[in-house]
Amino acid sequence: MILGVNIDHIAVLREARAINDPDPLQALGIVARAGADQITIHLREDRRHIHDDDAKKIIDSSPLPVNLECSVNPDIIEIVAGLKPHRATIVPENRQEVTTEGGLDINEPNFSNIDKATHYLKAREIEISLFIDPTVEAVRAAKTIGATWVEFHTGRYANIYAMLYSNLPKTHHSIEEFEMERSKLQKLLYREVERIKRACEEAVEFGLKVAAGHGLNYQNVKTIAAIPQIEELNIGQSIIARSVFTGLESAVREMVALVNR
Repeated sequence: MILGVNIDHIAVLREARAINDPDPLQALGIVARAGADQITIHLREDRRHIHDDDAKKIIDSSPLPVNLECSVNPDIIEIVAGLKPHRATIVPENRQEVTTEGGLDINEPNFSNIDKATHYLKAREIEISLFIDPTVEAVRAAKTIGATWVEFHTGRYANIYAMLYSNLPKTHHSIEEFEMERSKLQKLLYREVERIKRACEEAVEFGLKVAAGHGLNYQNVKTIAAIPQIEELNIGQSIIARSVFTGLESAVREMVALVNR
């Protein structure tokens, strides 16, 4: 199992105080030493965490392959083409969102924009992944566009899991959509896992490589890591949050052990 560590949240801490501390660049050697396989970053249009100079330094310096998440904004695509990361993962963006809220909408009129960005980057020898919801329809569209990878959005799974097995319902972050009896939540969780499994099977049948990510943490990752078609997980916030208490190397090593168990 490939583990990509998303280091965006190191930059979130830096931007909170508008000083160059902590520096995401310092994480590269630590993450590699801890046994992870990939660095993941997201160059957002609003530059809320990772900036252009971060992306360049990280791609130029990382001992591990870099997976650069980006939107289909033409200006962003041009930057990605110049940076030449190992892989570009095309994701949806909404300026008002706290974090990515779902997979790409690969229907018209968005299809043509994604298709154009994919072919432009592939022509520059950049591997392409599409961040999509775990549905058969999205998988088929991704294959049509010509992606090599799909990364399934696991946010719904993670939200249901948190409402079922954590204290989230007792906090001001409780998710209203999933405020229901535990028996109903258990059924929803089962259905969501089955939905992800079916999408993974479909993707492999179409010759796509499969990754997953979003909301995965030390409690909920084992179920997703056990799906045989998934080759890669990209995890960020939970690792960086754990590192505040244990240190980054320890936090990464613990996740590496979980996903490969």
